[in-house]
Amino acid sequence: MSVAVCEMKNSVRLLDIVALTVDLPEHNLWRGQVGTVVEILAGGTAFEVEFSDRDGRTYESLGLRPDQIMVLHCEPLTAPPEPAAVPA
Repeated sequence: MSVAVCEMKNSVRLLDIVALTVDLPEHNLWRGQVGTVVEILAGGTAFEVEFSDRDGRTYESLGLRPDQIMVLHCEPLTAPPEPAAVPA
C-alpha cells in the first residue's frame, strides 16, 4: 500500500513549486507562501520565483537564495521519506 505524502527535496529545478521559509515584509511575502521557480540564476546559487494569485496573475517575482525556499514535492511513496538534512 502506498501513501501520498509531500516531502522536501534538496535540488531545485525549473518549474518546481516552492514555499518561502522566511518572511520578506519588504515584498509583502510571508513564510509559507507558495511560488514557482521560473529561472535558475548564478549557476544554481539563486532562483527567480514567481508568486501568482488563484487567477494566475503574478503579484511578485524575485530572486531568492536556496536557504529562503523549500521545494515541495508530492508523490506516492511506499516507505516514509528520509529526514531532511539540516545544514551545518
